[in-house]
Amino acid sequence: MSAKRDQYVAKTKHQLDELNAQIDSVEAHAKKFKQEASKTYDKELTELRQQSAAAKTRLEDIKNSAEDKWESLTEEMEKVRDALVHSYNYFKPQLKD
Repeated sequence: MSAKRDQYVAKTKHQLDELNAQIDSVEAHAKKFKQEASKTYDKELTELRQQSAAAKTRLEDIKNSAEDKWESLTEEMEKVRDALVHSYNYFKPQLKD
């Protein structure tokens, strides 16, 4: 792999790891809520986890792609990651202490 791709993969993996840690924290917080509210949060968390899995798959595609092809995959990776961040940022304020 090229140094540029290695840096991109490492940076993006770090961003996804941080976001997943935040999702874990929100998930722990959501478990404190009543059963009724928990159903809504469970659905949202399931969607966040699915988006996270899609982002990880895209990152693996980049990591395993041919040297001359990986950069063409970054636009889709950015879209998937941005959608995950947007969904997370939308969901988090819905939690009430």
